[in-house]
Order: sequence, then structure tokens, then C-alpha cells
Amino acid sequence: MEYVTLNNGVKMPQLGYGLYLIDNSEAARCTRQALETGYRLIDTAQMYGNESGVGEGIRESGVDRKDIFLVSKIWPSDYGYEKAKARIDKSLELLKTDYLDLMLLHQPFGDTYGAYRALEDAYREGKIRAIGVSNFYADRLLDIASNVDVKPAIDQVETHVFNQESDVRAVAQEFGTVVMGWGPLAQGKLGIFDNETLKKVAAAHGKTVSQVALRYLLQLGIIVIPKSTHVERMKENLDVFDFTLSSNEMAESKSPSEVYLKTGFKNLSHFSTAFKKEYGVPPSHLTAVG
Repeated sequence: MEYVTLNNGVKMPQLGYGLYLIDNSEAARCTRQALETGYRLIDTAQMYGNESGVGEGIRESGVDRKDIFLVSKIWPSDYGYEKAKARIDKSLELLKTDYLDLMLLHQPFGDTYGAYRALEDAYREGKIRAIGVSNFYADRLLDIASNVDVKPAIDQVETHVFNQESDVRAVAQEFGTVVMGWGPLAQGKLGIFDNETLKKVAAAHGKTVSQVALRYLLQLGIIVIPKSTHVERMKENLDVFDFTLSSNEMAESKSPSEVYLKTGFKNLSHFSTAFKKEYGVPPSHLTAVG
């Protein structure tokens, strides 16, 4: 495993297991199997409705809590200082833990400043080891990071080879904020598994397209949280630390409609309306997933 040091000195695994769209009835099994496979970063959220299952899976795994980096998020329905403060305690109760390693505001809507103050206070009280935001694109990240005492350690946004969020990464760097990518395999869309560039690089390393796509993001310094309910896929997604993409492979590109493997390659985060409709990719500021 490789690690990232956050802006407050906390070390965080760079690859973890995400539980978006995993029902609470399956969350315990999936969390336990992920931990048994070797994952130590677990990402859940209030909106996912599976925090209690995640907590049970952690207990069943037998892995020491101090060896797990546990992340959750507050949904806007519980924004505002008092409601967010209560929600932090509720998440701790559901997850069966007395602290979280990271807590994020899930969306940039509503009383974000009141909710963020609750995160800051919980951080100072030791209930949360690091705090941050999610789905805050460049303008919203700049706004909140410029006006709070505890700078966001993390901004979790949709990030994959087709959508590298170079503008978010540039703003994040100013504040020592690390980008954490949800949907790092593009949720299986956009023809990612048939992309010729990725397939060629994968063949050269004896790896899969998924592994190359994840490795690329890791080498950019992005934290990734792929999701699967199948143990074999969990293992595959974790097996990305025994190879390195060369500078040529990182720089290889073809056409605007294909994957560009280089830092700052053509950012496809602003798709045309037709493209969004075709592939179900929502406008970045209206996304309600991840």
C-alpha cells in the first residue's frame, strides 16, 4: 500500500474501498471481505444508508480499528451547525466507533459553513482526525478553503482517466488539499474497458485495464476508492502496487475522444449536452453521487 500525508500530518492509504450503492444488507459482508482482502481505507456516507452495515463489517473482520482509515460524509439535509454536530454523533453511533478518520461535507449546497464549523469543532474535540469536502469543484473549493480555519484535507470528486479535474487539483494544491477520486473506473461507462490506449499499456505490464486506470491516478497523487461487491474484483483493484507506468506511458495520447495518459491531458469534465445525455454524466455542480 502507498500512503498520502494530509495537510495536518495524518497518513491516509491512497487506495480504498468505496460503498456507494451497496445496500445496508450487503454492506457488512462487503466491508468484511474488503478488509480481509487487504483494504484499510473504507469510504461510506450518510446518504448511502449503509453506515450500520459498515460498522458491523468492521467488527466481523477482526481487524483492529486503529489499522482502518474510516471515512463518512454528511448529506445537506443535515447541514447547519447544530444538525451537522448531531449527525456526526449519529454516524459514530451507526459505525460503532468513537472516532472517524475523515468526515466530509457531501455536497456544496445549503448551509455549508455552519456544517463545516461543526466539522472543525469535532476535529478539535478528537472525534474526527481530518475533515474535508466532497463534490466541491474548483470555485466552491476555493471559496470554502479561503474562509475556514481548518483547511480541507480532502476534496472527493468524480475523477478518472476521462475526467481528471485538473482545475480542482490546481486549487487543491494551493491549500494542501488532496483530491480523492470517486468513480475512478468511470463507473464502467465511456468505453473505458475497451479503450485501446489503456489496453495497450495493460498488455505491456501484464495487467488489466482497471489496474492501469487506477495506477495512472495513483501516480498523479490522487486517492482512489474503486467499488465492487465481488471478491475477485476487490483483489484485482488492490493489485496495483507492483508496477509503475513509465513517463512515456503517462504521456501517451491519441485523439480528444480517447484516453490521454499524461498529467493535464485534455480534461473532459465539461462534456457537451449531447454527450452528457448519451452517457448519463451529470453537470459537475449538480452531481449527487459519489
